Amino acid sequence: MPPGNEVDDEEAPPQIYRDDEYELPSSDDSTAAGATLVDASEASDDDEQFARQPSYMSKYIPPRIQRAWKFTKSWVEGPQPPRPWSIRPLFPTVQRAPLQLLDRYFPKRKHKVTLLIVFYVAWFLSFSLVLHRSAFTADIPGHGSPVNIRCTDRLWRDGNGCGLNGDLCRPFANHTMAFRCPANCKRIQVLNPHAVGKKEINYRPLVIGGPTDEEDSLENTYYRADSFVCGAAIHAGFISDKSGGCGVLSFVGEKSHYPSVNRKHMKSISFNSYFPRSFTFLEGTQSKCRDLRWPLLGVSLTFTILLSLFTDSPVVFFPSVFLAIFFHVALASDPPNLTDYYSIVSIALGRFLPASFCMFAVYKFFVRRTLLGLDAQIEKTILWLGGCWVGALNNYTFDKIPIERLTPHDIKNQPGAVPALIIIVLTLLCIALGQAWALRVEGRLPRYLALYGIYVAVILILVAIPKMSVRIHHYILGLLLVGGTSMQTRPSLLFQGILIGLFINGIARWGFDSILQTPAELRGDGQLGTMLPIITAPIIHSNIGTSLKPNITFEWELPHPKHYDGMSVLVNDVERFRGYEDADKASFTWVRHMDHVPEYFRFAFMDGSARGDYTKAGTWRSDGGWTQMKSGPS
Repeated sequence: MPPGNEVDDEEAPPQIYRDDEYELPSSDDSTAAGATLVDASEASDDDEQFARQPSYMSKYIPPRIQRAWKFTKSWVEGPQPPRPWSIRPLFPTVQRAPLQLLDRYFPKRKHKVTLLIVFYVAWFLSFSLVLHRSAFTADIPGHGSPVNIRCTDRLWRDGNGCGLNGDLCRPFANHTMAFRCPANCKRIQVLNPHAVGKKEINYRPLVIGGPTDEEDSLENTYYRADSFVCGAAIHAGFISDKSGGCGVLSFVGEKSHYPSVNRKHMKSISFNSYFPRSFTFLEGTQSKCRDLRWPLLGVSLTFTILLSLFTDSPVVFFPSVFLAIFFHVALASDPPNLTDYYSIVSIALGRFLPASFCMFAVYKFFVRRTLLGLDAQIEKTILWLGGCWVGALNNYTFDKIPIERLTPHDIKNQPGAVPALIIIVLTLLCIALGQAWALRVEGRLPRYLALYGIYVAVILILVAIPKMSVRIHHYILGLLLVGGTSMQTRPSLLFQGILIGLFINGIARWGFDSILQTPAELRGDGQLGTMLPIITAPIIHSNIGTSLKPNITFEWELPHPKHYDGMSVLVNDVERFRGYEDADKASFTWVRHMDHVPEYFRFAFMDGSARGDYTKAGTWRSDGGWTQMKSGPS
């Protein structure tokens, strides 16, 4: 605070408004100000003419509205003179002790610079050594080097991606694969409806199957091949979600009756029929490889906390913290979804330079005002640095909020998304009102209202662009909101740190995704919205009393609708038929493959090698009857 104004910590001084603009000064006040009243007879004709001609505002706008506008304008401009905020440290002696200690043992500037360089080198070596041990592992005896796989990797592709009879995804059995999973895979969910027989699952881990005996032994544990491999390994208790792990999986061919088992805080999905490819995990092949993201977090936290405590220079603090947290996120806590670690390093370096330019602008216009002159070292460390780490570790913090993507589809369909969105909006509204009042006290509210008015106008223009959808990624959210934290208050320290952390996480993990995206980009692996085949009731031959197995025949009309020339049929989520119009394929007959289990059929039009949406599953029940598929895609 300016000298001579005694106020409580962070409390604005008395607000002095410019109310005197709307009152005639007394004669004493006028004399004191060096002004004199002019007699009416001495006034010029021009003054009289000007006085007789009312302004446009006074002529056409009612006086009540004029007064309301002047009052609002004066209120928004804030107290005069403006009073900047400044944090007075709690327990100042304790908080300034690190700075005093540094000045005592390193009094000269060159000493401090040398110490900072040594500090950087120590951080780099510590981080690099632990990262190398985390990223690269030795061979698994008898099985070779493990293949790095992602949390979303599966051994079977959706729809007809594995080709007719799944031949593109062979071998089905008698094969092993050494693998390595990263940490934190249990949280990975499917974000679009995924068909498993007649079921459609969404917003849950894709793990189908599990232990089939009471002892939960690996020998009697198997999963469908389209399960998340790492999720299945965690569910089986083969690896840890906290640190990942290595091991060997074995393909065990066709299995049936995949159970739903609740283990390791995950509930797997059941499937009551057969599937041609399944896998299990070989007992005793777990390797000691670990994803050391938590030890790496300890390294990064230690160095950033020490830096925050022992420097009060924003020019040193902000770039150093940005660099350390950016590469921690990009290489350790939430790296891009790739299996080659050298590619991850390359992508991190490619994203770092443009992110640095963004942060330079953010620092110059917003962050510098918040940190300059701040010597509350412990409060800065807890609020700003702590908030930055909370935002940067978004995959462990805000990712727990049940909103995977801020799109109408997710908000409408994801359980708990609507209440969560309401709470978020109300919280942001309360924070915005508090920050707006603080900006008003500093006399900067008008310019920030103009700034955010421009933001809103640009977003509305983008929304109006046809055939494109606006998606506010969390790095964009950080950039948009950080301006409102440009003042030295304790809430601003916390909010600014969180927003900077969200920006770092968004760029380091996902890159500069566009604010405008096409429907195809937003859809991902979701439904295409194509035309669905109309399948009439099938012809079923039970063949009771004969040596022949039961069979079922489906028929459809030719020609196919415009733009389509073929039909694809899935049986138990495996393509078993692909027929084209020019070959006069207008029917499909399927012989029951396994007795006493149901079989599920889905149909889709083909356009060359591309297929449209599949129908929902129709069921050939184990008793020989048929249950027609429901309307809509699967």
